[in-house]
Amino acid sequence: MTRRKNREFTPDGSAAAPLGGRYQPLGPRALAEISDAAFAILEKTGMADCPQALAAEAISAGAVRRADGRLCFPRRMVEKAIGRAQKRVNLPGFAEDAGLTIGGGYVHIGTGGAAVEVPGISGGFREARLTDLYQLMTLVGRAGNVHYGIRPIVARDMETPLALDINTAFACLSACPKPIGISFDNAGHVAPVTRLFDLALGGSGAFRRQPFCLGVIVHAVSPLRYAAEGVEIMCAAIRSGMPLQICTAAQAGATSPVTLAGALAQGLAEALAGLMVVDLVQPGFPTILAFMPFISDLRTGAMTGGGGESAVANAAAAQLLLHLGLPSTVSAGMTDAKEPDAQAGYEKGYTVALAAQAGADMINLSVGMIGSLMAASPEALVIDNDMCGAILRAVRGVDLADDAIDLDMIEAVATGPGHYLGEAQTLARMKTDYVYPVLADRLSLGQWQEAGCPKLHDRARALVREMTAVPPDHLPPDRDAAIRAEFDIRL
Repeated sequence: MTRRKNREFTPDGSAAAPLGGRYQPLGPRALAEISDAAFAILEKTGMADCPQALAAEAISAGAVRRADGRLCFPRRMVEKAIGRAQKRVNLPGFAEDAGLTIGGGYVHIGTGGAAVEVPGISGGFREARLTDLYQLMTLVGRAGNVHYGIRPIVARDMETPLALDINTAFACLSACPKPIGISFDNAGHVAPVTRLFDLALGGSGAFRRQPFCLGVIVHAVSPLRYAAEGVEIMCAAIRSGMPLQICTAAQAGATSPVTLAGALAQGLAEALAGLMVVDLVQPGFPTILAFMPFISDLRTGAMTGGGGESAVANAAAAQLLLHLGLPSTVSAGMTDAKEPDAQAGYEKGYTVALAAQAGADMINLSVGMIGSLMAASPEALVIDNDMCGAILRAVRGVDLADDAIDLDMIEAVATGPGHYLGEAQTLARMKTDYVYPVLADRLSLGQWQEAGCPKLHDRARALVREMTAVPPDHLPPDRDAAIRAEFDIRL
């Protein structure tokens, strides 16, 4: 079942991504001070552990190596890299109608993470498997308010890193026709995965022409060190033509300063340090900066994703990258709740809403994740899809185009029938101006009781079964067979 055949699971509202940026947690002074501090960090403190060959290229381009080996980037050098960076990144889907354009504050919502557990049938949690990844990505492909699918879980039933990377790539592409994203254990795995993608698209070089998969790569180890393997993977992905989503995720009070301003300054510096690698290897290569400031519960040191601090920090990260004109990814929806309950609802609601209103181009981790990113739930994913529909509608704001205000109609109704239910404008706009939830309960109290007082989680479980009852069919059978003939596919 393809995306085109699943309109019953998608809203009938506008298909265009809404433009965010109305919410600005940083005033002009804070925006300037934090941005200036990030440039100063790169110029004075720099980055440790840059691979030797890349460091040599950077020095020849104007970088400076300190006596302690740290590589520093003068502000002018960084600003030139920003100027050469691609400001809009086109992400085609596997399906022709599923592509996205990332950049400029147009909001897109997706998955992400590396959860290792999923809810068990009889309660509690169990290790995540490849079939769980396939199920979750099938839901992503059919959820109308989720625009892309970055691998949300690690399949723990794969015996080797290569088997994990190959099967993760296959499960994601075969389940979801939208843009996807995967990570790699090492740079040597990029070429075989690219070969798999070529086979899926029908021939050698096809993926370079239709790069439907992001390479999601952690390039920095906080505070202010390059991740050598991550940099190698970045270079391999660039050679393969795979668009990049390069990630930094320092934890305030642990691996970044405890103040949000300090954490944002360091995080922006680390994000720009990744852009410097891209600029040295291939200036202007399609790259999205995933600047994801994480928060610590300082009573325990554990990561917490559901607090108000996380909401405002990630919204501010989106504002900073939008200010620089760079395509952005932030994180939201990282509830600390262990099931899709009231806590999950309010933590996901305000974190995703603030990131969207701030103009984050991509919001990772925003659907399906529970337990501080340690688990992913299919029921949570379809509930979150409803939530995201409302959030995206809120970002669209109030429409003043065309016949939004019709004084003649108001006169006619006020002096005539006294209601607008039968008006042509009402019928024309009821599906474009309003979003209707699939799961949220809008029954009257009496109707709800007559229906047996249905619980949200039970409705979500039934919807998951319905949405995954028929397998996706966007991967042609002959290409599926070609992949299986060449690779050890476990799905």
